[in-house]
Amino acid sequence: MQLAIIIGYLALLIALGVASNRVLRGTSRDYLLASHTIGPVLLLLSLFGTTMTGFSLVGSTGEAYRRGIGVYGLMASSSGIIHSLCFFVIGMRLWSISRRHGYITQIQFFRERLGSNGIGLVLFPVLVGLIVPYLLIGVLAGGSVVNSVTRGAFPELFADSGGGVPNWLASLAICLVVLTYVFFGGMRGTAWANAFQTTVFMVLGVVTFYVIATRLGQGDGLLASMQAASEAVPREKLTFAGISRPLFASYLLVPLSIGMFPHVFQHWLTAKSAASFKLSIVAHPIFIMIVWAPCVLIGAWASSDLAGIPDGLPKNTELAFLVNKLAGPTLVGLLSAGILAAIMSSLDSQFLCLGTIFTNDIVLHYTDRNRFSGRQVVLLARLFIVVIVAVTYGLSLFEPRRVFTLGVWVFSGFSSLVPLVVAAIYWRRLTKAGAYACVLSAAGSCLYFFRESDFGARLDYSVFGMLPVVVMMFASTAALISISLVTRPPAQRTLAKFFPEMAQ
Repeated sequence: MQLAIIIGYLALLIALGVASNRVLRGTSRDYLLASHTIGPVLLLLSLFGTTMTGFSLVGSTGEAYRRGIGVYGLMASSSGIIHSLCFFVIGMRLWSISRRHGYITQIQFFRERLGSNGIGLVLFPVLVGLIVPYLLIGVLAGGSVVNSVTRGAFPELFADSGGGVPNWLASLAICLVVLTYVFFGGMRGTAWANAFQTTVFMVLGVVTFYVIATRLGQGDGLLASMQAASEAVPREKLTFAGISRPLFASYLLVPLSIGMFPHVFQHWLTAKSAASFKLSIVAHPIFIMIVWAPCVLIGAWASSDLAGIPDGLPKNTELAFLVNKLAGPTLVGLLSAGILAAIMSSLDSQFLCLGTIFTNDIVLHYTDRNRFSGRQVVLLARLFIVVIVAVTYGLSLFEPRRVFTLGVWVFSGFSSLVPLVVAAIYWRRLTKAGAYACVLSAAGSCLYFFRESDFGARLDYSVFGMLPVVVMMFASTAALISISLVTRPPAQRTLAKFFPEMAQ
């Protein structure tokens, strides 16, 4: 029953992608940016959906299971404020500039802002190198959820995976479904799917929380059950024990990463007007609280004896284990579909943005743009998306990392690039040499620390008692400012284009 409901939900997403293809206008701009027709409600749902990944649901629950409710303070409370701040300070400004000059991607903006043809060749591998592990988070989380909720259902067919659908097969199915509706629907299909999936996982998330709380706590009503479940949690999991102040403070830099996500940039550009951002700025923190608070509480409750989590439970499966244990087959299927909705609502945007960057900033920029028709441009984007899906799936077959830990590393890399986009928007003295120095410093320091942590295997890895993102951001910012100040200022023509108030 669980698997049948999940398959039905995946089929519904494919149908949605095919339906959105029927209203596709056949132009590359419509496929990649939905012709700038996304209003405030759809923008809110699509933006929130693309930022809520397996990291937010599966990862936060697993981390709270190990570290307690302090995980909410580490990420969720700061993310609500910082994300909205980035929408206002970075997103609206980039939307205005990009609509004025017709930009489609980040690299296109940076290339003209810096007057540098080569910045794309430096940024492209860095962005792809960060997005692929981000994609891996969703693929790993999706596979583990399906395996966990179907364990024991097929004891003979899938004996090697606990009688459940193997992770590799579930991950493959999720990749193919997301690939299908992105392939057919483009940004319009992605925005529709994200809006639908955001609604699904928020509604079913509330149901999941209610079911787990009442059946785990077994109290007289929801509040009594929550109190009973919380009283059974080890005391150290109900405090910030084990999280030092420097470490806690360093987590504040991680949510800044949203300012440099290429898929979020692309969603910003779909907005119909600047006014479309208002609802997202106000409602985004509320939505984060609605999703993160239940997940963190469930993770903390899972550490109690009431949950009965067995030793040696596979990584990233705590949430799915509790859902499978406490709900009936039909409800398990529905709740699992809700979890997958959150995971896939990020995968689609990330796949599409990589296809957009490759097509627009590599193929079309370094060849004769007039050689390709609109349909050929769309085909190029689709082919590159297929390649990225294949690479991501291949990486998911290796030894998995904890979703939360892998997510922090990915976000740290993007955060270290945020000084570049802020300077490009607001600092007239930024030079292309300073931008190169910023990107190379961010990429170099990220690779160094990631290797030192045994590629994310060392869960307690820190630098001076803080997350490496502190040093990474300091290095990229220092390189950007110092090199910009000692190199030739940008041309007045460039400044007049991006800072028109100077020319008045």
